Amino acid sequence: MSAPAANAPESASFFHGIGAAMMDITRTAGGMTVLGFKVLHRIVTFKFDGLELLRNLERMGVRSIPIVIVTALFTGAIMVLQAAPLVLRFGAHGLLGWGAGFGTLREIAPLLTALMINGRVGANNTAELGTMVVTEQIDALRVLAIDPIAFLVAPRTIAIVITLFLSTVFADVLALLGAAYAGWGLLGVAPSVFYNGLTSGLLGIGDVFNGLVKSVVFGIIMALASCHFGLAVTGGAPGVGRAVNATVVASAAGIFVLDYFVSFTLP
Repeated sequence: MSAPAANAPESASFFHGIGAAMMDITRTAGGMTVLGFKVLHRIVTFKFDGLELLRNLERMGVRSIPIVIVTALFTGAIMVLQAAPLVLRFGAHGLLGWGAGFGTLREIAPLLTALMINGRVGANNTAELGTMVVTEQIDALRVLAIDPIAFLVAPRTIAIVITLFLSTVFADVLALLGAAYAGWGLLGVAPSVFYNGLTSGLLGIGDVFNGLVKSVVFGIIMALASCHFGLAVTGGAPGVGRAVNATVVASAAGIFVLDYFVSFTLP
């Protein structure tokens, strides 16, 4: 008769943990939504700092080029490597361009580029904003009648979205280049045959558009998550570390969730 009584606290603790986790998720989503509307208001009314935008574009976009190059080239090569057994088995060398291009343009290039940019740009953005909160620089801006959203958050949000969009375009081109020459080296498929299969009507502008829409959506969720967790830092330096970790996890999870819904919505 004592077993049910002993199990009751465990069940209560289990459901309490689920409820607490759901409350945390809801609180985070609500905070990001409120921040998103504030940023949108600054953007549509052009109340953001242009010089800060340019500085962040250089810091986030230009300095991310090397990692985008390496990621994109090897992404294309990996796609060919995975398709190689089927190409050799059925002799479908002319379809190698379509097989590598379809997955690369619609899914792999925007997804991997977003994850790489998230690890570099998103985490760094959270650390910077969190440090400014801990050292009371955000409060100092308010004392000087400077809107932190317009001066810091809106330019960073625009910069992250633009960076991810252009990086995805760049990654698409480089991934197809890497795939073409990997197919030439591994399977003997000439680049002309590869690109002919890519552009023979099996792939269209909609496949490119699908991946670019995803890059914009991923950029928005990444920007809002990194800014939200950065501005919500508490607890000094350890709090900055926790915020960076939360940003990377939340952004990655949001990217995968939104990837599903965008893929389901777009043709």
